[in-house]
Amino acid sequence: MRALFYGLLWVLSLPVAADDALPAPITALTTRGLSVVDTFEAPGDLSGYVMSVQGRQLTVFVTKDGQHALVGTLLDAQGNDLSEAPLNAAMSAQYAGAWDTLENSHWIADGDNDAPRVIYTFTDANCPFCHRFWQATQPWVESGKVQVRHVLVAMLRPDSLPKAVAMLADEDPGAALARHNHAYEQGGISPAPTPSSTLTSQVQANTDVMRSLGLGGTPATFYQDAEGNVVVKQGLPGDAEMAHVMGSPKP
Repeated sequence: MRALFYGLLWVLSLPVAADDALPAPITALTTRGLSVVDTFEAPGDLSGYVMSVQGRQLTVFVTKDGQHALVGTLLDAQGNDLSEAPLNAAMSAQYAGAWDTLENSHWIADGDNDAPRVIYTFTDANCPFCHRFWQATQPWVESGKVQVRHVLVAMLRPDSLPKAVAMLADEDPGAALARHNHAYEQGGISPAPTPSSTLTSQVQANTDVMRSLGLGGTPATFYQDAEGNVVVKQGLPGDAEMAHVMGSPKP
């Protein structure tokens, strides 16, 4: 994060022609691949912006004169994170329709069909962090609290696709997913020697869905918060984050 922070400060220091509707620092960021997702009220005569880059969202605070910006988290006198609420609100709006899209994608269920909670995660068969996420979810899965639906994509290596097809083609895809993860350090599941065109199209469609949502890496996990808002966690959640993603403390 430090490298990103300094990099953005360097960008903001460059002379740019300001867009009439945006402060100059925000225009500088948009010309370099960031997009404005939302605006929000901020304290101390600051103007708040939620911006997105490669599927990741961040807050930018512009000074009253419109000539300078601070990128990152803003805290109040009590140490409360003033960036969290606008980020969550923008994320919920951005991904409001994603839940139905994911429900209609091609996924492998890990866990009880009657589990009270369902989450979706984009998984590449060659992704070490996806493997670690699978391991981390097992206490909730095995206790029947959560069903994790793995939306298989092919992004990392040429054999990501035939490995995904091999799992989808298995008579018990959930068991194939488990076998793959138990043998991950030894290479995981063997790639399908002649992937069917139907299953290949399903994995490619999943990959297209992931990209259409602005996500650039795996795992990317969608869950619903206590208010029913759709939230996405990109990357491997930390121990403290797992309870939020899974909806309850570790069993």
